Amino acid sequence: MIIDGRKISEKILNRIEKEIKEKKLKLKLVVILVGDDPQSKIYVKKKGEACKKIGVDFELYQFPKNINEEDLAKKIQELAEDKEITGIVVQLPLPKQIDTDKILNMVSQKKDIEGFISENESPIVSAVKYVLEEYGISLENKKIALIGKGRLVGTPVGNWLKDNNLIFSDETEDADIIISGVGKRNLINKEMVKEGVIIIDIGGDVASEVESKAKLFTPIIGGVGPVTVACLLENLVKNGSRNI
Repeated sequence: MIIDGRKISEKILNRIEKEIKEKKLKLKLVVILVGDDPQSKIYVKKKGEACKKIGVDFELYQFPKNINEEDLAKKIQELAEDKEITGIVVQLPLPKQIDTDKILNMVSQKKDIEGFISENESPIVSAVKYVLEEYGISLENKKIALIGKGRLVGTPVGNWLKDNNLIFSDETEDADIIISGVGKRNLINKEMVKEGVIIIDIGGDVASEVESKAKLFTPIIGGVGPVTVACLLENLVKNGSRNI
């Protein structure tokens, strides 16, 4: 079965749009994009489209790849102090000359909607939870293979799994559930998974041939991505609600 992320996303967006109207929230999301990576541009575009759909102001600040850290930090500090802005997203990855931790810490806890330094849950973790809930999948007594250790996927998902004392598998062939967020096409092929596996592919890492063996399969387009964007905006609404 193919996971329909757009359907799940619509449910979340419809619910938070209703909340925005009921509470008369005035929300604004700002995205910082450094460089011109095509994939990052797509992600940013999707965020902007979702904001428009639910009545959230959206503004993009785009900077050249060779921007120095001091200039970027100065702009983020300025945005962090702007009272009209509800949430700030720094689109990752940043160029090598930028200290990513330093920049993310400047966003401020009140405006961090990605859960890096605030109490907000990582949108990726929330998205995985929504997908599993939608299809009635329990993680209890399942062997889970987590592929990738990055800041956006592997770290928050890994922490969530550990906090819930779930069972990790080091081998994809042995895993009941595979959660992958590397960002490398065809990293996982049909020979690397068992029959009836559940695939939560966040990085576009799983070859399409795996679908024939999977009980649940996440497509590259319309999979976890739309759900993650919706969860990001869910955090934005939580920020706005806290400041009423």
